[in-house]
Parts: sequence; C-alpha cells; structure tokens
Amino acid sequence: MSLLFTEEELSRVREAVAAAEQQTAGEIVPVIVPRSGTYPEAVWKGAVLLMLLVLVVASTFDLIYQGWGLTLLHTGWGVALLTALAGIVGGLLGAYVAPVQRWLVGEDRMAEQVHLRALQAFVEEEVFNTRDRTGILIFVSLFEHWVEVIGDAGINRQVGPEAWAEVVNRIREGIRAGRPVDGLVAAIEQCGQLLAAHGVAIRPDDTNELADALRVRGQQKRKGRRGRRRRR
Repeated sequence: MSLLFTEEELSRVREAVAAAEQQTAGEIVPVIVPRSGTYPEAVWKGAVLLMLLVLVVASTFDLIYQGWGLTLLHTGWGVALLTALAGIVGGLLGAYVAPVQRWLVGEDRMAEQVHLRALQAFVEEEVFNTRDRTGILIFVSLFEHWVEVIGDAGINRQVGPEAWAEVVNRIREGIRAGRPVDGLVAAIEQCGQLLAAHGVAIRPDDTNELADALRVRGQQKRKGRRGRRRRR
C-alpha cells in the first residue's frame, strides 16, 4: 500500500486529532510506517522450502516415470540444477513478494517486530513528553497489516489494553476497504471518546503538548508544528 497521502488527507487526520483532544487530556499521536522489519529469514525459508519441494517432486518422478522423456530428471546433475534454480526463485519470492514473505515470517514474528518498532516510535515522537503522562500512540505498520496502540502511564492507569480493540478495528476496516485515512480518522474519533469515557478528563489549563499531525515515515512532507499552544 502506498504511503503517498495528499495534503487534504493529512489535514483531515490533523483536524480529527485536534477535535478528539477537545474531549480529553490525552495527546493522540498517529504514526504510519511502510513496514516494521526487513525479515531476512524469509529469503532462506523460501529458498529451502522450494528446494525441498523440487527434490520431492524429482524423487517421486524418478520412481514413477520410466519413460524415455524428461531425462533431465533422471540425472543427478539435472536434479541439482533444478534444485539450485528453485532455491533462487524461492529466495526471490521470500524477498520481494509481500504475501509470500508474510506467510514465511508468520504472525508471531511480525507482531513482535511491530511491537518493537512501535516502542521505538513512542520514544522518537516523545509521546512520553506530556505533563500528566497522557500521551497515546496509534501505530500502523502497513506491510504487516498490524496496528498497535500504546498509552503512557497516565493513560494506562485508567484504560485497560482490551479497551483499544475497537480503535484497532476501525483502522483495519479502513485499510481493507482501501480507505486508510477514513479508518484512521474514525479510530482517532473513537480514541477521543474512549479516553473521555474512562476519565482522562481535559483540564481548564490544558495545552496542546504534542503536534496533531500524522507522522508518515517514508513520505516527504512538511512537519507538523510542535510546541505548547493553548486549545481553542
């Protein structure tokens, strides 16, 4: 999926964050990355699996077929050549074909990698840098088809991890429908309502401590303004 968002789409997300933060002291930080890991193991797994498949097929063929054709499969060098070619093809599939790579890597490995990348983003975007530790990261990793929500200490004291399921679902539904920005906006709105309902209440002297902009890694864009400006 492309990471090319228009200025209008970026503005929609920024406005959604600003509107959601009118209801709560939470500081919502949305981040999208193209992928969270390189997964080099997919290359050798693809190579090994396809090589084994060719060996099994070649061995079965040699036992069953006794005709005069396809003599290549009756010779050791022929089988070795086909196996080597299979290894190259399998490695390329594991390196460059996204569905194959995801299948070879597995959900557990991808979930672990996305979690580590989300924690890195939490630090990079200074989500912790709020007066009452009320920052919350909405992290979307497109290659892995994975969404993670990480709240700071002030959020986690009042909102359990199970509460974020609907926020995650809104984003996934939008991506599946080919409307990632719609999904993200809906998730941000849901996040604001959820925080307000769980008592992360806005205070009279509350200020906007983190920028409202969507952080898109992999796309050149103007950076959102950071700083402490008073909410309107």
